[in-house]
Formats: sequence, C-alpha cells, structure tokens
Amino acid sequence: MSKQPYYITTAIAYTSRKPHIGNSYEIVLSDALARFKRMQGYDVFFQTGTDEHGQKIEEYAAAAGVSPKEYVDKVAGEIKDICDCLNTTYDKFIRTTDKEHEESVQKIFKKLIDKGDVYKSEYEGWYCVPCESFFTDSQLVDGKCPDCGREVRKEKEEAYFFKMSKYQKQLEEYIEENPNFIYPESRKKEMINNFIKPGLQDLCISRSTFKWGIPFPGDEKHVIYVWVDALLNYITGLGYDPENNSEMYKKYWPANVHIIGKDILRFHTIYWPIMLMALGEPLPKQVFGHPWLLSGNDKMSKSRGNVIYADDLCDRFGVDAVRYYLLSEMPHAQDGTITYETIIERFNSDLANTLGNLVNRTVAMNNKYFDGVIQAPDTVEDIDNELKEMALSTLGEVTKLLDTYKVSDALSKIFDLAKRCNKYIDETMPWALAKDEEKKARLGTVLYNLIEGIRFIAVLLQPFMPETSVKILEQIGTDVNTLDSLAEFGAVKAGDKVGVATPLFSRLDVEKTLAEIEASLPQPEAEEEENEIIGLAEIQYDDFAKVELRVCEVIDCKPIKKAKKLLELTLNDGTKEPRTVASGIAKWYKPEELMGKKVIVVANLAPRTLCGVESHGMILAGEITEDDIKVAFVDGLPAGTQLS
Repeated sequence: MSKQPYYITTAIAYTSRKPHIGNSYEIVLSDALARFKRMQGYDVFFQTGTDEHGQKIEEYAAAAGVSPKEYVDKVAGEIKDICDCLNTTYDKFIRTTDKEHEESVQKIFKKLIDKGDVYKSEYEGWYCVPCESFFTDSQLVDGKCPDCGREVRKEKEEAYFFKMSKYQKQLEEYIEENPNFIYPESRKKEMINNFIKPGLQDLCISRSTFKWGIPFPGDEKHVIYVWVDALLNYITGLGYDPENNSEMYKKYWPANVHIIGKDILRFHTIYWPIMLMALGEPLPKQVFGHPWLLSGNDKMSKSRGNVIYADDLCDRFGVDAVRYYLLSEMPHAQDGTITYETIIERFNSDLANTLGNLVNRTVAMNNKYFDGVIQAPDTVEDIDNELKEMALSTLGEVTKLLDTYKVSDALSKIFDLAKRCNKYIDETMPWALAKDEEKKARLGTVLYNLIEGIRFIAVLLQPFMPETSVKILEQIGTDVNTLDSLAEFGAVKAGDKVGVATPLFSRLDVEKTLAEIEASLPQPEAEEEENEIIGLAEIQYDDFAKVELRVCEVIDCKPIKKAKKLLELTLNDGTKEPRTVASGIAKWYKPEELMGKKVIVVANLAPRTLCGVESHGMILAGEITEDDIKVAFVDGLPAGTQLS
C-alpha cells in the first residue's frame, strides 16, 4: 500500500544577508511538522530554499564589489548551513538561480502571455527597494512602506502587467468555499478586508531599471518581478512544466501547506493563488501565516545590536535546546520573544530540571537498585493507572494540536507528561521502597512505569528534539520509537538493561553564561539595519525628555584597528573633559572629513565598549537609502548646546 503524499514548504529566504534566529524559526517549525507527518506514515516532501533575484541584491553586490551571482552564492551557502546546523530534514533546497527554475519560470510566463493574461503598459507608483514591492497612494502608511515603515520612492517605467483583477471573483469564491485556506482566521480576515474587498489591481510583473533577474520571455530589456519569480518555486521545485509535468509534480501537488511569515501573507494568499488559477492548476490546500520571533520587544536589526544567530546559539546551548526554545516559546497567533536570559531560564527549568533530571534519576535508580535490569511491573496501584492514562492520552492531544500548527501547545503537553512522571517519583518515593526488601516488587514496578513513561516522552519528542530523543531511548535501553507503539503502555521489555545515566542538559550558571555571551557579542552596525521596523512605536513625552541631545565638535578622529566599520571620535561637548564616541560610519566618512565638524550626540546614553573603545554616546545620522548613511551636521551652534 502506497503512502499518502504530503507536501510542505517554507517561504524561501531572501539572500540579502545571513538570516538571524527570527528567520530561522520557520524552518524549524516546518521541520517538526514534516518529521511528525513522516512518523504518521505520510510520504513527505519538504522543500525550502533561497530567493536570489531583485534590485536589492544587485545593489548589495555592487556595494560589495562582486557580481550578483557571487553575492547570492555566498549568502545562499550561509542560509543552507544554518538549515543544516538546526538539523532540518528538507528534501529539496531550491535556489531561484537554479537553471531548471529559471527555464520553468520563462515557460510559465510564455503560457500566461499566450493566454492573454499579460499586457505591456507603463507603471507609475511608489516602490520600496528593501521589500521589492510596489504600493499605491492609498496603501502607504504616513507616506511610507506599509510593510516595513521605510521610505518609498516614486518610480515610472515601462512594465508588463498580469491581469490579476480578472480573477478577483474566482479567488473570493475559493476562499469562501475553503474556509481553512488562509489560517488562522485572523489572517484571513486581514487579507479579505484590507486587500481583496477594496478591489484588486493588475500586478506589475516586470522591471526594466535593473538586470539581476530572470529575463522576460520575448523582451530581454525586462526582468521578471522578483516576487513572482520567487512564488513559482513551489511548483518548479517539483518539476512543473506547462507542457509536460513531472511525475513528482503529479504526486505532490497541490501542497498540503505553505508555512510563511505573517508579513508576506498577501503574496501567498492573493498573488500566488491567482497565478495558479491563470495556469489552470489546483491551489495549495492551506497557507499558515505564523507570527514573528522578536528580540525582547523589538524586531532584530544589526543597528540595534540585538541580532541573534542560530549557529551561535547552537554552539553555546546545543541544537536541540535551540529547537526547543524556538518551538516552545512562539505562541500560536501572537509574536514570540527571545532573549539570552529567557533561553537560559528555559534551559535550566525545562530541559535540565524537568526533562533531564527525570531521565537521569530514573536510570540511576534502576542501575543502583537492580544493576540496570528492568523489572516486570508485577504490582498495580491506582496511582500507576493515573500515570498510564495520561501517557496514553498524550499522543492524541499532541496530534490534534499539531494539526492546527499549535506546536508550542503540543510541546507543553509532552512536558506535562514529564512533570507528571516527576510527581510520580515524589508520590511513590522509590528511595524509601528500596529500604524495605518486601517492597522490591513494588519498587521494580514504579521504575518500570517511569521508564515506560519516559519512552512515551522520547517518542513524542522526536519531531522537536531528535538528538535528545535518541539519547533518552539509549539511556532507558530500548529502540521502540514508533507512534504505533504508544497505543499501549508496556512496550519496554522486562529483563532488558538500561544504559548509563548521563546528564542530558547540565544546568547553566546564569551570571557566568550571560557574561560570556556579552563578551562575545558583535557590536552594532548602523549601516546594516534590517528592513524590519513596522510603523512607529509611540513613546510618551516623559520618555523623550530623558534623552539629552548635545552639539559636539569633532576635535580628533581615527579608525579603530579592530573594526573596519568603526571610527573613534574625540569630541568637545562643552565640558572640561573631551568625550569619546565610537561610530559605525567609517564606510561613508574619512577621519579628515569630520575634523572640526559639529554633530549631534545622544549624550546620556549608557557607555558601551566597542572593539576595545569605551563609547560615551551615539552620533545621530540618517539612512538615506539602504546603503547611504549621512551624519547630521549642525552649524551656528556652539559645542555643548543642548537640543530640545
């Protein structure tokens, strides 16, 4: 009997730069779901990859002095390394620079052209370079990009358009007939009310002002709009061909689910399904828009100095600890948070105490009291049945939660079982039973129930913490690890021996670990702020009043040897002692260009050591474009003047 196919995808990562931990959440989430589906017996195909075209890439490559292909090869390699570092089991890593993808995209566009769904016109509107997106006047928020809050620029150029408006009614009917197509419900309402009901406009699908993209068929002055090119990866990766589809495509399409971030929902639930309708292909069964992982209360950016990378975390805490944190800390429909403090807290409380201590002391007691031999469960008490019933019910609860992508809740259920096992130890007190020879049989039963309960935990943890699951099963001396084996309590064989009790997770010294992390952190890089500020966060007047802005004169300036991006400035701030500030502006200014200039400094910022220089303040600068920073100079005001 053939297995039922299951196709799951992530959004493909944009190759602008190495992804931070917030970007990595999606691949781990998708991997956990893919692993669980495999355990359920599905024939899973799991695809991820990289999105590598567009104006932004062309500009980044030029700034780096390399070709666009050299640039994306490097970043795509970093993205793939992080996927591998996080122990993800993707079946295909697609790149939009793959020859097969580019050829298939051109064939798709030729079909759309032949069908009459594409026409040439002129586009005039607002364009956000970081988002690679066009917007109308009404879509802008306070005159800025509605997605990232950055400046947009007016652009007018000849372009090809896709007749998206032609399919509006068909899309509305599909969403109505398939209520779970956009999930969760709150995301669906957002798409319908904010984008579909106001009316869909035809989509600009080509650009002519840059070259880094797939050439438009029949008109190589144009390249295909990067977002359209990227969306097509979900079918080109399966071998879609308008003339002759592959067997793989026939087997796995339509996708069971696209796992994407909530910020790109519009592209996946409006543009993408309409393109498929135009091609005459079935739509994906579901699009799940997950929330963001924030650094504290903010999105991550290098300029804030709050970027956390997955590979750094894995080196420090271990792969499974990182996977656990990502999957357990993200609520189903709200943004999650990550800080080093909370990682350490969860590591100690959940992994070292709840899980690690349970396994360690159970295996140690079985070795101590029975030379490692697992005893037969010859006695039964009510308290045993309570543990068994909870263990037997956990699989069903976990399955139900994973079916609706409530991964954090599913993990909580598994750790609830671990907590119940720990409570069972406290209730039965094996150390007390061991003191009475007549209670040896009862002691053997208690330890058997604990070992079997731990086996349930290990089996259920496989999709989330695969390496830890293997270690647990080795320590309790069994290889029975299928979901089917959880239908009954008692798969562990009496007479087998447990392994050596080895700590799974050793408790971390909080202060020591935080100090080590602080010492290893990279410094903020003002020129590389990610395109990730959504709107503006309001503050109260009292908050602003705490900020002291002071005019300072540059009296000395020199490069910092350990940091190519930093300059060390000595400033006259109107006091008797000069002030030292380290600023990430070396890319745009030579030291001699700053001598004698007057700048605005945040004067009461807490000192911070940057590459060996203690910096007392921050120079104000403006980001004109993604790669153009200008310091705010002031004339006519003496050094020391406070601004308000």
